[in-house]
Amino acid sequence: MADVLTFTESGIYCPAGDFYIDPWRRVPRALITHAHSDHARWGMDSYLATPSTAAVMRHRLGDINVQTIPYETAQQIGDATVSFHPAGHVPGSAQIRVAVKGQVWVVSGDYKTVDDGLSEPFAPVPCHAFISECTFGLPVFNWTPQDVLRDQINRWWAESAAAGKTAILGAYALGKAQRLLRLLDTDIGPILTHGAVENTNEVLRGIGIPLPATTRADAAITGKTHPGALVLATPAALGTPWARRFGPSSTAFASGWMALRGVRRRRAADRGFIVSDHADWAGLNAAITATGAEKIFVTHGYTTAFQQWLREQGHDAHTVSTDYQGEGFDSGEDAA
Repeated sequence: MADVLTFTESGIYCPAGDFYIDPWRRVPRALITHAHSDHARWGMDSYLATPSTAAVMRHRLGDINVQTIPYETAQQIGDATVSFHPAGHVPGSAQIRVAVKGQVWVVSGDYKTVDDGLSEPFAPVPCHAFISECTFGLPVFNWTPQDVLRDQINRWWAESAAAGKTAILGAYALGKAQRLLRLLDTDIGPILTHGAVENTNEVLRGIGIPLPATTRADAAITGKTHPGALVLATPAALGTPWARRFGPSSTAFASGWMALRGVRRRRAADRGFIVSDHADWAGLNAAITATGAEKIFVTHGYTTAFQQWLREQGHDAHTVSTDYQGEGFDSGEDAA
């Protein structure tokens, strides 16, 4: 099987089309899977992305040369045919399908297989080779069902409000914050947002994604002005002077890492909700099986363990070193 894509010091490269996918160094032409900062970086000469991803990129990166491509639309670039397909990670996120001389390779970017009610649902793309993230590539990672998650968060918020505390929930500014926002029971109290979250809310509302009403938590907003509120904040903002001005509070993280014992305690959080915009163990395995791929490349995450597991299942699996960061607490996806 000829290599449709190669792995270089600048990123994933397609020789037939002379383009890169989610490059981490400056290149002439970049195809972008989604707008998180470890995949969509400043400084490329030109970009190609879905319309929703392009809107967020313009907000985060400024005046860039970006063209858009709808889902499921084939475009010829050199001797390669490319198309973008829903990845289910965040609004506008895409898997990128690259076909050259009858060989089809797919770059997943980041993805999840559960329909979160916000992002375009993941759509498996048959291919010969699949480049998959494995941020949470261990059996311990299994996400809380959406309806259970909704009940857990709203119960915690209501209990916090009844105790005279502000509920402060840490979540990435793009994707997870809006997903959680749509789960909140607005009858409990007002919803306040960190500036980075609210900036992203405005971009997404501007492209037609409906979100509940929120109030930007500027300097005039405190726990006294908005009693019983829930604050959606970036993870890096928790424990800072910005968060402390809300007075007595209960803090929580919404992260896949909450599945690991001790993580919540080390983060000094009162609650931890097990949820991620990346695929869990079952999702990774289901997605890979659905592609029918003969060759699997795994990137960013538990690559060695997941590669070994895939080989035990009979897959031709390989690990690839990249600059992608997956899901962390204080950097990566909410860095912008």
